[in-house]
Amino acid sequence: MVGKNENKAATKKSQTTNPMTTKQWIVKHYWLFIALFFYSFLLRAQPKIADKIRQLRSDTQWNLVGSVRLQFPGFHPQGMVKIGDYFYLSSVEVTQKRQNNDGGAGIGHLFKFDSTGKLLAQMTLGEGLMYHPGGIDYDGQFIWIPVAEYRPNSRSIIYKVDPKTMKAAEVMRVDEHLGAIVHNTDAHTLHAASWGARNFYRWSLDTEGKPKNKSISLSQIRTENPSFYIDYQDCHYIGRQQMLCGGLRNYKSATNGAIFRLGGLEIVNLVDNRPIFQLPLLLWSPTGTPMTNNPFWIEPTEKGLRAYFVPDDDAAATLWVYEATIK
Repeated sequence: MVGKNENKAATKKSQTTNPMTTKQWIVKHYWLFIALFFYSFLLRAQPKIADKIRQLRSDTQWNLVGSVRLQFPGFHPQGMVKIGDYFYLSSVEVTQKRQNNDGGAGIGHLFKFDSTGKLLAQMTLGEGLMYHPGGIDYDGQFIWIPVAEYRPNSRSIIYKVDPKTMKAAEVMRVDEHLGAIVHNTDAHTLHAASWGARNFYRWSLDTEGKPKNKSISLSQIRTENPSFYIDYQDCHYIGRQQMLCGGLRNYKSATNGAIFRLGGLEIVNLVDNRPIFQLPLLLWSPTGTPMTNNPFWIEPTEKGLRAYFVPDDDAAATLWVYEATIK
């Protein structure tokens, strides 16, 4: 039998515990619900994107459905993701031009803007000579951004940014120029490409999103890119252990002929780093710049695909919107 004193103690304890109500718990975890919802939507959409992209052909008709001049200094745009109705754009502001491969000087930016081109928020990234952001990726929770020296075979800092707060956390530093990055959320790995995407690097992530093998020599995790017709500038994870990359390359019709700039898209298998789909994209801005010159984003629509590009710099920086019907 429980004594009276023990009953009183038990009653008092139950009264003072005051457990969190269901409503309070939901409010406290509101942003977690939002992130999980968006992430589940992203995962459902990814296979649809991959399937539709692989139905594209070089003669697919892309229709221009919109163009919006950025209402802020765009500098030299590098990578872009779209989260809900908002765009996040990485860009490098060069304050001192490079001379004799000295790296120059500048400022790395991440901009948030809406569909009218209005700037909503911004932040700076980098340190010292590492001021050049590259292509970026969004995994449903964080935006991943490499910021490197503006020269090959140099150094980089990898950040992950919370798009809600626009606050960055440094993930690691690498003795290599990294120009693009993706987070493989299926294999829990981080993949990066070097200057011109001539080499790929892969790190395994722990449950907190930290690289487990960051102290390993880069030569041990380096894989040469077997594709050469374009240099990747911006890449995004699209599920099924695949990434979609956009880029360009300059060609000449003759030894002393005029330069022809060709852009394209490629789907790369992240298991063996080989392209499994390649598509020349015959779209150019009014300046003659390929649309896949740096930032791009592609999303599925009911009838096909919608693509966003920001190929030009400074005052010419414009968000171009194209749609393609997939039959």
